[in-house]
Amino acid sequence: MIHKIWDEKKTIKQVKCIHTKAEKYVVENVLTEGNLYEVKNETEEFYFVVDNKGKVSGFYKDYFQEVK
Repeated sequence: MIHKIWDEKKTIKQVKCIHTKAEKYVVENVLTEGNLYEVKNETEEFYFVVDNKGKVSGFYKDYFQEVK
């Protein structure tokens, strides 16, 4: 049940959204190209970020670029 407290977790890193062109899903409603997002959790395939609606949501890593 860790997903219930992700919004309270410390930010791991920041990523920048580089595109919102999804084949199957509508992501332009919750991500904005060029914005920075806080990563709360990460898997091999996904970043779990605080999206534009203020919720932690999972997105494929190919939408993002790591900010150093």
